[in-house]
Amino acid sequence: MRGIKNRIETNYNKKTIITITDFCVKLFQHTISKNKNVVISPLSLLAALTMTANGAKGETLAQIEQAFQLPISKLTKYLHTYQKTLPIEEKYKLSMANVVWFKDDKDFNINQDFLHKTTDYFGASFYQAPFDSSTLGDINKWVEKHTQGMISNILNKILPDAVMYLINAVAFEAEWNEIYKKNQVYHNKFTKEDGTVQDVELMYSTEFHYLKEEHVEGFLKYYANRKYAFAALLPNDSITVCEYIASLTGEKLYKILTNPMKMTEIKAAIPKYKTEYSIEMSEVLQKMGIKDAFDMTRADFSGIGSHKKGNLFMNRVIHKTLITVNTKGTKAGTATVVEECLRGAIPSKTIYLNRPFVYFIFDCEKKLPIFFGTVMEIE
Repeated sequence: MRGIKNRIETNYNKKTIITITDFCVKLFQHTISKNKNVVISPLSLLAALTMTANGAKGETLAQIEQAFQLPISKLTKYLHTYQKTLPIEEKYKLSMANVVWFKDDKDFNINQDFLHKTTDYFGASFYQAPFDSSTLGDINKWVEKHTQGMISNILNKILPDAVMYLINAVAFEAEWNEIYKKNQVYHNKFTKEDGTVQDVELMYSTEFHYLKEEHVEGFLKYYANRKYAFAALLPNDSITVCEYIASLTGEKLYKILTNPMKMTEIKAAIPKYKTEYSIEMSEVLQKMGIKDAFDMTRADFSGIGSHKKGNLFMNRVIHKTLITVNTKGTKAGTATVVEECLRGAIPSKTIYLNRPFVYFIFDCEKKLPIFFGTVMEIE
C-alpha cells in the first residue's frame, strides 16, 4: 500500500461543502414519496459512487463529474480526509467502511492503479470470491457487521453476469445531549397529510436553536457534545413536505443549518419513530445525468479492469437504510452496493412534530449531511 500522508486534503471550504450538499439534496428530491417515509444516507451513496468512479474514464467519468459538479480526484481526497477525522466518543459514533468483492475469474483483470486508489483513499478491503451462495452470505454478513446489525440481507442474489461489488457501510449511534426523562413522553396524535390521525408517543423538550425559512420553521436538537445534530423542519399549511423538498438547493440548506440562529425558546416535540427504507438507485442516477455508466455498450470502466468476455458497466446501485429515534438518542445504519456486471427576553415558539416533517442528521463541524429523511406517518 502506498503512503498518502502528504495527499490528505484538510480544507473543508464552504464552496465544496455547498456543492456536495447540492448533490445530496438532488438525490433526496428524486427519492421522496408523498405516501411513505423515506430515509437515505447521501454520505454512503456518495462514498460508494466515488469509489466506483475512480475506475471510470471518458464520457462515463465526465457524466459522473457533471452530476457531482466536482472532479472525482477532489471528491476522493475530501472523503478520505472526512473518514479519517470522524469524531468518535462513548456517547456518539459515526463509522464508515468500504469493501470490494470481485469474481474469481481468470478472464477478469483488475487495474492495479484502481486497486491502490481504492485501498489508499477509501481503506477498502478486497476479496476474490467465487460469486456463489457462500459469497452472497459473506457480503450480507459484512454489511450486517459494519452497520452494527441494522442492515441485513442487502443482497438477495448474485446475478450470473456480476463480476464486482463495491460496497460502503455507515453506522451512526448517538445519545441526545439531554436525554428525555420518563415524564417528558406523552401519548398524543400525529396527523398525516391526508387527514388520517395516528396515536403516537411524543417526546417533549425545550430547545433554543430556531430554524426559519420561507414556508417552514424548525429547530436543532444536539447529540452528545454537539458534534452531530438532528435538524427538523415543519412546513406550514401552505406547502406540502414534497413541495418544500422540491424547492430546496444545497446553498439554501447550508444557509438554514449554518446561519446564526436567533435564540428562541422552543417548546418542541419529536415523535418516537423507526423507519426502514430501501431503493435501487440506477433510475434516479440516470435522471441526474449519469447515463453511460449504466449502458453496457457505452460504459467505460476500463480504469477498474478488463474482462475478456465483455464490457464492465454499473447494473444496480442498491441502497438500504434504517433509523430509530427514541428517548435516548438515534441509531441509524445504511449500506450502498454498486454492482458491476459483463440565540434579553427570549421569544417563545411551539413546534410539535405532530404532522409530516423533514429531518436531517448532519456533522456540526463540517456541515456535511449524513442522513436525510421524511416522516409522513409513524410506522
